[in-house]
Amino acid sequence: MLTEGTYPHSHGGVSVWCDQLVHGIPDVDFQILAVTSDGRESLTWETPAHVSKVVSIPTWGPTPTGRAPRGRRLRDFLDTYEMFLLALLDPGPSTLERFSEGLYGLAARARNGELTAALRTEAAIRTLAAVWNRPHVPTHAARPTMHDVLTATDLLEHALRPLAAAPPRHGITHAVSGGLAALPGLLARHLHGTPLLLTEHGVYLRERYLGYGAGGYHWPVKALLLGFFRLLAQETYARAALITPGSHYNRRWEERGGTAPDKIRTVYNGVDPGAFPPAGPEPETPTLAWAGRVDPIKDLETLIRAFALVRREMPQVRLRLFGGTPSGGQAYRERCQALGRDLGIAEAVAFEGRVEDIRDAYAAGTVVMLSSISEGFPFTLIEAMSCGRATVSTDVGGVREAVGDAGLVVPPREPEAMARAALELLRAPARRAWMGEAARLRVIEQFTLRHTIDSFREIYGALAAGEDRTHLSETRTRLAEDPAPHVRRAGGDW
Repeated sequence: MLTEGTYPHSHGGVSVWCDQLVHGIPDVDFQILAVTSDGRESLTWETPAHVSKVVSIPTWGPTPTGRAPRGRRLRDFLDTYEMFLLALLDPGPSTLERFSEGLYGLAARARNGELTAALRTEAAIRTLAAVWNRPHVPTHAARPTMHDVLTATDLLEHALRPLAAAPPRHGITHAVSGGLAALPGLLARHLHGTPLLLTEHGVYLRERYLGYGAGGYHWPVKALLLGFFRLLAQETYARAALITPGSHYNRRWEERGGTAPDKIRTVYNGVDPGAFPPAGPEPETPTLAWAGRVDPIKDLETLIRAFALVRREMPQVRLRLFGGTPSGGQAYRERCQALGRDLGIAEAVAFEGRVEDIRDAYAAGTVVMLSSISEGFPFTLIEAMSCGRATVSTDVGGVREAVGDAGLVVPPREPEAMARAALELLRAPARRAWMGEAARLRVIEQFTLRHTIDSFREIYGALAAGEDRTHLSETRTRLAEDPAPHVRRAGGDW
C-alpha cells in the first residue's frame, strides 16, 4: 500500500479508509510505503499483525547523502534532465513519452544515490535556467530569476525523493492517491512488471492546481511544478493496471486524463451502519456542526461567513468545528478565528479540536455542514448520513452522488447559498427528520463498508493472478463468499 501524508501517520478520511481496508482483509500480507514530511512522524494507527512492514519516505527530511556524477555520467544526466524539463515546460506530440523516459532516467540516478546532488550542481541549475529562457518556451516571457531557478530546483528535488525507495518486486502495489504516492508503484511496474492499482479519493491534480494557485511562487515555478504533477497523473493513468475512483466524478477526470474506460471501476467509500447508528436527539441549542481537518481545502472561511448570515436571522444558533489542525496549518486556523472576530460572531464559533469519538461531532449538530472546495467521496458526509443527520454540502467531487435527495447541496464558495440552505433546514424540524432517515437508508442501501472490502478483496486477487482488467471493470459488486486462495500474496515483498 502506497500512501502520502495519511495512513498510518495521520488522521483523516483517507487514513480511516486505509485502516478499514487493511483490517477488513486479514488474509492479505500488507506492507506500507508511506510518503511523509520529515520522517519523524509517529504512528497514529496501530497496524494489525498482517501488516509486515511500514517504511517511511520523508520528502522534507535530511538531505540524502550521495555524490553528483562527473564527466560522461554528468553529461548523460544533464541530457536526461533537459529532456524531462522540456516535457514539463514545452508540451508537444511526444510529451508523455519524453516525460516517461526522463522520469525513469532520473529514477536510476536516485537509486544510485546521485539524484539530489546532481540536481543541485551548477550545471543542472544552468540547464533549468536555459530551458526556461528558450524563446519558444512560455516561461521565457515571465523573465524568471535565479531565485526562481533555485526555488523550483528545491521543490522538484523534494518531490522526486520517493524515486529512491526500493520498489516492490512481487504482489501488487496499491497507491491510495495519485501524485507522489504513485512514484514507487510506477517504478515497480517499470523495473519488475509489478501491477499498479490506483485509488483516487480526491482529484490530486486539481488540488495541486488549487494549492499552487493560492501560493506565492512566481509563475515559472508554478509552471514547472504543475507540469510535473500533470504529467505524473497522465503517466499513472496510463501505466496502472486498474483505477478505482471513489466516485463517478473522479472517473470523469481520469477519462479526461487519458485513461481507457475499461481500466476504471468505481468503488464507493463505505461505512459500517452499525458503527454509526442514529445519533439520537438533536441538541437543545440549534447548532451547525462540521468535522474534518482544519485546512484551506475545507474552506472554513466560507462556512464562517455563511454562519454569520445565519446568525442575523437566528441569533441563538451555534457553530461547532470538530477536527485537528495539521502540521503547518496553524496560520489558517488563526485566520479563520480572526474572521469570526471581524464578523462579530467569535463567541458563537467553537474550534473543538479532535474529538475522541467522531460520532459525538455529528450528534452535536442540528445540521451537519460540509464546505469544501475539493473532495472525493467524503467520509464525514456518509458518516453523518449514517447517523441520521440532515446535511448541507458543497457541490464538489462525489458529494452529489453521496447525498442524492437526502440532503441539500449548494455551490462552493457561496456563503449566501450555504446560509439559505442551513436556515431552510433549521426552520423545518419535520423535514430534517425525514432527511435524516432518508440519508441513513441511502447509506445502508449503497455505501456500506462490506461492499468496499469485498470489492477490493476481489480486485487484489484478480490482479495478483494476472486476470484481464476488462473483467475487473465490468464485475459487479456481489462476490462469492469464499475469497480465492491466491489473494494472500497481494502485498508482496521489496
